[in-house]
Amino acid sequence: MLKKSVTIKEIAKELNLSVSTISRALHDHPSISAATRLKVKQVAQALHYEPNQAAVHFQKGKTFTIGVILPELSETFFAEALSTIEDIAYKRGYTILLGQSHDDEEKEKLLAEKMRAHRVEGLIVSLAKNTTDYSHFEQLRKYHIPVLYFDRIPPLKNIHHVSCNIETGSTEAVNYLLKQGHRNIALINGPASLLASKQRREGYIKALQKNRLKFDPALVVNCDLTEKGTKEALETLICLKRKPSAIIAFNDYVSSYAVKHAANIGLKINEDICFVSFANSPINQFMQYPPLASVEQFPAVQGQKAIDTLLDIINNKTEEEAYYRVVIDSELIEHQRNEIS
Repeated sequence: MLKKSVTIKEIAKELNLSVSTISRALHDHPSISAATRLKVKQVAQALHYEPNQAAVHFQKGKTFTIGVILPELSETFFAEALSTIEDIAYKRGYTILLGQSHDDEEKEKLLAEKMRAHRVEGLIVSLAKNTTDYSHFEQLRKYHIPVLYFDRIPPLKNIHHVSCNIETGSTEAVNYLLKQGHRNIALINGPASLLASKQRREGYIKALQKNRLKFDPALVVNCDLTEKGTKEALETLICLKRKPSAIIAFNDYVSSYAVKHAANIGLKINEDICFVSFANSPINQFMQYPPLASVEQFPAVQGQKAIDTLLDIINNKTEEEAYYRVVIDSELIEHQRNEIS
């Protein structure tokens, strides 16, 4: 059975002093004599008294708690980002309160409310893939809870965010495939609601135009990032009269789903069809046919920038709010080819 914590009332009873006197003595209030302060602290130590940190934080108007809402912790990208966020927060004296939306907008709304109720001092968010209403985060402004978005960010102007330069990553992916001799390059994109999907598409189009190639809208297909959705997107593309010889996938998971289905229907990977993707996840090294290249989005760096920026916002509040927009460079990483025998 756990032993009940000693309270200030018990110390007061032991010394026959008022609770307010004990409290002041423990906080070194100048109105309490040095002798009384010493005696109170000695008794407190003898009784193994520990201050109620929650009460102390409440009095100071701080909880030293940061909320984090992620789509799926099972995805390596988010797990790596969270690990960095948590490590830095711990070193700075903060605790992380974590919630997973599982890419459900309604659950995301519920989590935002729970975070507010738990008095988090700030919130780091990577949006659910289908979120189109951001009012549940905008409402946190009324409670002076700053929200910082990372990776999956909303298409809003006055927000704090940390992201990777997806547009240039998409451009690099197209240029890489063009150098490999491909001309019919398709894009299996994510949900249209995601800003990252728009950035992938814009980089893709710019690269084609820069190389004097005509943009064919039919070669860009949006999907919900599931295996079923990816399969449907791939089937749409290979049924085109102008079949693609290479596909850029939204991320490594989408690439793996597409590779699996392409092989199942008899296409030769890296011969009939090639893939390039985003995220550069560790899963690539375990795949029989990893994408030829993957755009590294540096989750640990994004996590580090996110928590550092949010703590800066929390601890340096000014009357005139400035919005932090941190963008890091992406990098195309080429993988070793695994040809079909």
